[in-house]
Amino acid sequence: MTGRKNSLLKNLKRDKLLLLLALPAALYFLVFHYLPMIGTVIAFQNFRPGAGLFGSPFVGLRWFKEFFSSLFFFRLVKNTFLLSFYMLIFAFPVPIIFALMLCEVKDGLFRRTVQAISFMPHFISIVVVVGILQNFLSISDGVINQLRAVMSLPAIGFLEDPAYFRAVYVASGIWQEFGWNSIVYIAAIAGISPQLYEAARIDGCSRFRQMIHITLPGIMPATVTLLILQLGKMMSVGFEKIILMYNPSTYSVADVISTYVYRRGIVDMQFSYAGAVDLFNSVINMALLLLVNRISRRKTGVGLF
Repeated sequence: MTGRKNSLLKNLKRDKLLLLLALPAALYFLVFHYLPMIGTVIAFQNFRPGAGLFGSPFVGLRWFKEFFSSLFFFRLVKNTFLLSFYMLIFAFPVPIIFALMLCEVKDGLFRRTVQAISFMPHFISIVVVVGILQNFLSISDGVINQLRAVMSLPAIGFLEDPAYFRAVYVASGIWQEFGWNSIVYIAAIAGISPQLYEAARIDGCSRFRQMIHITLPGIMPATVTLLILQLGKMMSVGFEKIILMYNPSTYSVADVISTYVYRRGIVDMQFSYAGAVDLFNSVINMALLLLVNRISRRKTGVGLF
Protein backbone atom coordinates (compact mmCIF):
# COMPACT_ATOMS: atom_id res chain seq x y z
CA MET A 1 0.00 0.00 0.00
CA THR A 2 2.84 2.40 0.87
CA GLY A 3 4.55 1.59 -2.43
CA ARG A 4 1.40 2.38 -4.40
CA LYS A 5 0.96 5.63 -2.51
CA ASN A 6 4.52 6.67 -3.22
CA SER A 7 4.13 5.73 -6.88
CA LEU A 8 0.91 7.77 -7.11
CA LEU A 9 2.54 10.81 -5.51
CA LYS A 10 5.52 10.44 -7.83
CA ASN A 11 3.25 10.31 -10.89
CA LEU A 12 1.24 13.31 -9.69
CA LYS A 13 4.42 15.30 -9.18
CA ARG A 14 5.77 14.28 -12.56
CA ASP A 15 2.55 15.07 -14.47
CA LYS A 16 1.42 18.07 -12.43
CA LEU A 17 1.50 20.42 -15.43
CA LEU A 18 -0.57 18.05 -17.56
CA LEU A 19 -3.07 17.59 -14.73
CA LEU A 20 -3.27 21.35 -14.30
CA LEU A 21 -3.94 21.68 -18.02
CA ALA A 22 -6.78 19.13 -17.78
CA LEU A 23 -8.28 20.71 -14.66
CA PRO A 24 -10.57 23.25 -16.45
CA ALA A 25 -12.11 20.50 -18.61
CA ALA A 26 -12.59 18.26 -15.56
CA LEU A 27 -14.27 21.10 -13.65
CA TYR A 28 -16.51 21.85 -16.62
CA PHE A 29 -17.83 18.29 -16.81
CA LEU A 30 -18.16 18.10 -13.03
CA VAL A 31 -20.17 21.33 -12.72
CA PHE A 32 -22.27 21.18 -15.87
CA HIS A 33 -22.70 17.43 -16.45
CA TYR A 34 -22.29 15.43 -13.26
CA LEU A 35 -23.67 17.68 -10.54
CA PRO A 36 -26.91 18.38 -12.48
CA MET A 37 -27.59 14.62 -12.43
CA ILE A 38 -28.81 15.13 -8.86
CA GLY A 39 -31.84 16.78 -10.42
CA THR A 40 -33.02 13.46 -11.88
CA VAL A 41 -34.64 12.84 -8.50
CA ILE A 42 -37.61 14.99 -9.63
CA ALA A 43 -38.58 12.18 -12.04
CA PHE A 44 -39.68 10.22 -8.97
CA GLN A 45 -41.41 13.14 -7.26
CA ASN A 46 -44.44 15.33 -7.63
CA PHE A 47 -42.05 18.24 -7.90
CA ARG A 48 -43.06 21.60 -6.51
CA PRO A 49 -40.50 24.38 -7.11
CA GLY A 50 -41.33 26.09 -3.82
CA ALA A 51 -40.67 22.92 -1.81
CA GLY A 52 -37.09 22.50 -2.99
CA LEU A 53 -35.34 19.59 -4.65
CA PHE A 54 -35.84 17.11 -1.81
CA GLY A 55 -38.95 18.62 -0.22
CA SER A 56 -41.47 17.39 -2.80
CA PRO A 57 -43.41 14.17 -2.17
CA PHE A 58 -42.10 10.99 -3.80
CA VAL A 59 -44.48 9.19 -6.18
CA GLY A 60 -42.23 6.33 -7.33
CA LEU A 61 -42.66 5.31 -10.97
CA ARG A 62 -45.94 7.15 -11.47
CA TRP A 63 -44.70 9.44 -14.27
CA PHE A 64 -42.96 6.60 -16.11
CA LYS A 65 -46.15 4.56 -16.10
CA GLU A 66 -48.12 7.55 -17.31
CA PHE A 67 -45.71 8.07 -20.18
CA PHE A 68 -45.67 4.39 -21.20
CA SER A 69 -49.48 4.35 -21.29
CA SER A 70 -49.67 7.67 -23.15
CA LEU A 71 -51.17 7.84 -26.63
CA PHE A 72 -48.01 9.58 -27.78
CA PHE A 73 -45.50 6.97 -26.52
CA PHE A 74 -45.15 4.82 -29.65
CA ARG A 75 -45.29 7.82 -31.99
CA LEU A 76 -42.52 9.62 -30.11
CA VAL A 77 -40.26 6.59 -29.94
CA LYS A 78 -40.89 5.77 -33.61
CA ASN A 79 -40.21 9.31 -34.85
CA THR A 80 -37.08 9.68 -32.70
CA PHE A 81 -35.67 6.35 -33.84
CA LEU A 82 -36.44 6.89 -37.53
CA LEU A 83 -34.86 10.35 -37.67
CA SER A 84 -31.72 9.04 -35.94
CA PHE A 85 -31.69 5.93 -38.13
CA TYR A 86 -31.96 7.94 -41.35
CA MET A 87 -29.21 10.29 -40.17
CA LEU A 88 -27.03 7.25 -39.43
CA ILE A 89 -27.68 5.53 -42.77
CA PHE A 90 -27.46 8.56 -45.04
CA ALA A 91 -25.38 11.13 -43.13
CA PHE A 92 -22.70 8.99 -41.46
CA PRO A 93 -20.99 7.75 -44.67
CA VAL A 94 -20.89 11.20 -46.34
CA PRO A 95 -17.95 12.65 -44.34
CA ILE A 96 -15.97 9.46 -44.95
CA ILE A 97 -16.56 9.59 -48.71
CA PHE A 98 -15.81 13.31 -48.77
CA ALA A 99 -12.54 12.83 -46.86
CA LEU A 100 -11.47 10.01 -49.18
CA MET A 101 -12.21 12.07 -52.27
CA LEU A 102 -10.59 15.21 -50.88
CA CYS A 103 -7.36 13.43 -50.00
CA GLU A 104 -7.11 12.16 -53.59
CA VAL A 105 -6.93 15.75 -54.88
CA LYS A 106 -3.31 16.67 -55.61
CA ASP A 107 -3.77 20.43 -55.99
CA GLY A 108 -3.17 21.71 -52.45
CA LEU A 109 -4.78 25.12 -52.97
CA PHE A 110 -7.94 23.63 -54.46
CA ARG A 111 -8.13 21.01 -51.70
CA ARG A 112 -7.82 23.59 -48.91
CA THR A 113 -10.38 25.84 -50.58
CA VAL A 114 -12.95 23.07 -50.90
CA GLN A 115 -12.31 21.97 -47.32
CA ALA A 116 -12.75 25.52 -45.99
CA ILE A 117 -16.00 25.96 -47.91
CA SER A 118 -17.33 22.64 -46.59
CA PHE A 119 -16.70 23.81 -43.00
CA MET A 120 -18.74 26.99 -43.32
CA PRO A 121 -22.29 25.62 -42.91
CA HIS A 122 -21.34 24.17 -39.51
CA PHE A 123 -20.97 27.68 -38.12
CA ILE A 124 -24.35 28.87 -39.37
CA SER A 125 -27.00 29.16 -36.65
CA ILE A 126 -29.85 26.64 -36.71
CA VAL A 127 -32.27 29.58 -36.92
CA VAL A 128 -30.54 30.82 -40.08
CA VAL A 129 -30.47 27.31 -41.58
CA VAL A 130 -34.21 26.88 -41.06
CA GLY A 131 -34.75 30.37 -42.49
CA ILE A 132 -32.83 29.33 -45.60
CA LEU A 133 -34.96 26.19 -45.88
CA GLN A 134 -38.13 28.25 -45.65
CA ASN A 135 -36.90 30.66 -48.33
CA PHE A 136 -36.20 27.77 -50.68
CA LEU A 137 -39.00 25.34 -49.80
CA SER A 138 -41.99 27.46 -48.73
CA ILE A 139 -45.16 26.48 -50.58
CA SER A 140 -46.19 30.10 -51.11
CA ASP A 141 -43.05 32.02 -52.04
CA GLY A 142 -40.20 29.51 -51.90
CA VAL A 143 -37.62 29.64 -54.68
CA ILE A 144 -38.20 26.05 -55.77
CA ASN A 145 -41.98 26.42 -55.96
CA GLN A 146 -41.62 29.70 -57.84
CA LEU A 147 -39.50 27.89 -60.42
CA ARG A 148 -42.11 25.14 -60.59
CA ALA A 149 -44.79 27.76 -61.13
CA VAL A 150 -42.82 29.17 -64.07
CA MET A 151 -42.80 25.67 -65.56
CA SER A 152 -46.57 25.34 -64.86
CA LEU A 153 -45.99 22.63 -62.27
CA PRO A 154 -48.02 22.39 -59.06
CA ALA A 155 -46.46 23.64 -55.83
CA ILE A 156 -45.11 21.11 -53.32
CA GLY A 157 -45.43 21.69 -49.58
CA PHE A 158 -41.97 20.47 -48.58
CA LEU A 159 -42.35 21.88 -45.06
CA GLU A 160 -46.09 21.22 -44.76
CA ASP A 161 -46.34 17.68 -46.15
CA PRO A 162 -45.37 14.92 -43.66
CA ALA A 163 -44.01 12.87 -46.56
CA TYR A 164 -41.14 15.35 -47.09
CA PHE A 165 -40.27 16.37 -43.52
CA ARG A 166 -37.75 13.61 -42.75
CA ALA A 167 -36.03 13.98 -46.12
CA VAL A 168 -35.64 17.74 -45.64
CA TYR A 169 -34.38 17.25 -42.06
CA VAL A 170 -31.77 14.67 -43.06
CA ALA A 171 -30.61 16.47 -46.22
CA SER A 172 -30.17 19.79 -44.43
CA GLY A 173 -28.30 18.02 -41.62
CA ILE A 174 -25.91 16.42 -44.12
CA TRP A 175 -25.26 19.76 -45.83
CA GLN A 176 -24.55 21.53 -42.56
CA GLU A 177 -22.26 18.97 -40.90
CA PHE A 178 -20.51 16.77 -43.46
CA GLY A 179 -17.53 19.09 -43.88
CA TRP A 180 -16.99 19.54 -40.16
CA ASN A 181 -17.37 15.81 -39.45
CA SER A 182 -14.80 14.98 -42.12
CA ILE A 183 -12.00 16.59 -40.07
CA VAL A 184 -11.48 13.43 -38.02
CA TYR A 185 -11.21 11.23 -41.11
CA ILE A 186 -8.88 13.64 -42.90
CA ALA A 187 -6.62 13.64 -39.84
CA ALA A 188 -6.74 9.84 -39.68
CA ILE A 189 -5.80 9.58 -43.36
CA ALA A 190 -2.90 11.99 -42.83
CA GLY A 191 -1.60 9.69 -40.09
CA ILE A 192 -1.27 6.67 -42.40
CA SER A 193 2.35 5.88 -43.23
CA PRO A 194 3.32 6.99 -46.79
CA GLN A 195 5.54 3.89 -47.02
CA LEU A 196 2.39 1.75 -47.30
CA TYR A 197 1.29 3.65 -50.40
CA GLU A 198 4.79 3.48 -51.88
CA ALA A 199 4.90 -0.28 -51.40
CA ALA A 200 1.43 -0.61 -52.95
CA ARG A 201 2.45 1.45 -56.00
CA ILE A 202 5.54 -0.73 -56.47
CA ASP A 203 3.25 -3.77 -56.44
CA GLY A 204 1.11 -2.18 -59.15
CA CYS A 205 -1.92 -1.17 -57.08
CA SER A 206 -4.15 1.49 -58.59
CA ARG A 207 -5.24 4.51 -56.53
CA PHE A 208 -8.64 2.93 -56.04
CA ARG A 209 -7.13 -0.30 -54.72
CA GLN A 210 -4.86 1.73 -52.43
CA MET A 211 -7.95 3.45 -51.05
CA ILE A 212 -9.71 0.13 -50.46
CA HIS A 213 -6.79 -1.81 -48.97
CA ILE A 214 -4.80 0.90 -47.18
CA THR A 215 -6.84 4.05 -46.54
CA LEU A 216 -10.09 2.44 -45.38
CA PRO A 217 -8.38 0.00 -42.97
CA GLY A 218 -6.22 2.89 -41.74
CA ILE A 219 -9.23 4.99 -40.73
CA MET A 220 -11.25 2.04 -39.44
CA PRO A 221 -10.51 2.65 -35.71
CA ALA A 222 -11.71 6.26 -35.98
CA THR A 223 -14.73 5.17 -38.01
CA VAL A 224 -15.74 2.51 -35.49
CA THR A 225 -15.29 4.89 -32.56
CA LEU A 226 -17.50 7.55 -34.14
CA LEU A 227 -20.04 4.92 -35.14
CA ILE A 228 -20.27 3.73 -31.54
CA LEU A 229 -20.85 7.30 -30.38
CA GLN A 230 -23.50 7.80 -33.06
CA LEU A 231 -25.33 4.59 -32.14
CA GLY A 232 -25.09 5.55 -28.48
CA LYS A 233 -27.27 8.59 -29.09
CA MET A 234 -29.81 6.99 -31.39
CA MET A 235 -32.65 8.21 -29.21
CA SER A 236 -31.30 11.75 -28.88
CA VAL A 237 -32.62 14.13 -31.50
CA GLY A 238 -32.15 17.82 -30.71
CA PHE A 239 -35.36 19.77 -30.35
CA GLU A 240 -34.12 23.17 -31.61
CA LYS A 241 -34.18 22.43 -35.34
CA ILE A 242 -37.37 20.41 -35.20
CA ILE A 243 -39.26 23.05 -33.24
CA LEU A 244 -38.26 25.63 -35.84
CA MET A 245 -39.21 23.36 -38.74
CA TYR A 246 -42.36 21.56 -37.70
CA ASN A 247 -45.98 22.70 -37.65
CA PRO A 248 -49.29 21.04 -36.73
CA SER A 249 -49.51 19.34 -40.13
CA THR A 250 -46.19 17.50 -39.59
CA TYR A 251 -46.57 16.54 -35.92
CA SER A 252 -47.24 12.93 -36.87
CA VAL A 253 -43.69 12.49 -38.24
CA ALA A 254 -41.79 15.36 -36.59
CA ASP A 255 -42.72 15.13 -32.92
CA VAL A 256 -39.85 13.44 -31.05
CA ILE A 257 -39.03 12.80 -27.40
CA SER A 258 -37.00 16.01 -26.99
CA THR A 259 -39.76 18.24 -28.38
CA TYR A 260 -42.31 16.45 -26.19
CA VAL A 261 -40.13 17.03 -23.12
CA TYR A 262 -39.85 20.70 -24.05
CA ARG A 263 -43.60 21.12 -24.37
CA ARG A 264 -44.49 19.23 -21.21
CA GLY A 265 -41.64 20.59 -19.09
CA ILE A 266 -41.17 24.19 -20.20
CA VAL A 267 -44.50 25.11 -21.77
CA ASP A 268 -46.86 23.09 -19.53
CA MET A 269 -44.55 23.29 -16.47
CA GLN A 270 -44.98 19.57 -15.69
CA PHE A 271 -41.40 19.24 -14.50
CA SER A 272 -41.59 15.78 -12.96
CA TYR A 273 -43.29 14.23 -15.97
CA ALA A 274 -40.80 15.81 -18.36
CA GLY A 275 -37.92 14.71 -16.13
CA ALA A 276 -39.18 11.13 -16.18
CA VAL A 277 -39.46 11.10 -19.98
CA ASP A 278 -35.97 12.55 -20.39
CA LEU A 279 -34.51 10.10 -17.87
CA PHE A 280 -36.09 7.21 -19.77
CA ASN A 281 -34.49 8.54 -22.96
CA SER A 282 -31.08 8.83 -21.29
CA VAL A 283 -31.26 5.27 -19.93
CA ILE A 284 -32.06 3.91 -23.39
CA ASN A 285 -29.10 5.81 -24.87
CA MET A 286 -26.77 4.50 -22.17
CA ALA A 287 -27.95 0.93 -22.75
CA LEU A 288 -27.39 1.29 -26.51
CA LEU A 289 -23.91 2.73 -25.96
CA LEU A 290 -22.87 -0.12 -23.67
CA LEU A 291 -24.33 -2.76 -25.99
CA VAL A 292 -22.76 -1.39 -29.17
CA ASN A 293 -19.40 -0.84 -27.48
CA ARG A 294 -19.39 -4.44 -26.21
CA ILE A 295 -20.26 -5.84 -29.64
CA SER A 296 -17.60 -3.68 -31.30
CA ARG A 297 -14.99 -4.73 -28.75
CA ARG A 298 -15.71 -8.40 -29.45
CA LYS A 299 -15.94 -8.18 -33.23
CA THR A 300 -13.31 -5.57 -34.14
CA GLY A 301 -11.22 -5.09 -31.00
CA VAL A 302 -12.03 -1.37 -31.06
CA GLY A 303 -14.13 0.27 -28.36
CA LEU A 304 -14.50 3.34 -26.22
CA PHE A 305 -13.68 1.43 -23.03
